Amino acid sequence: MPYLKLKTNISVNKEKSSELLTQFSQLLSKETGKPERYIMIELNDKTKMIFAGNNEPLAYLEFKSIGLSSEQAKSLSASISQLINIQLKIPADRVYIEFSNCPINFWGWNGSTFG
Repeated sequence: MPYLKLKTNISVNKEKSSELLTQFSQLLSKETGKPERYIMIELNDKTKMIFAGNNEPLAYLEFKSIGLSSEQAKSLSASISQLINIQLKIPADRVYIEFSNCPINFWGWNGSTFG
């Protein structure tokens, strides 16, 4: 049920993409306590974007999950930003992350919802 969408204006090669997706999946499982089998990650590179009036490397992420607390969001913000910096060399002040706590009855899976 956790879903992370990452958009960046830089190019991410196939090998780095695979590594990044795997690392995010493991990170989100650890931070949320949710099994990796429910975690979905989307990566969109080479997106036409600017931030603070320039097109230096940047990232915008959306993270949605059932039962996401404000404490988890704060911890995830630090962990996600750190991983983006290590793997893509994008500084934390060039990263925006939108967090959403989705009600259990509004998250569908396997032909039904979790609630």
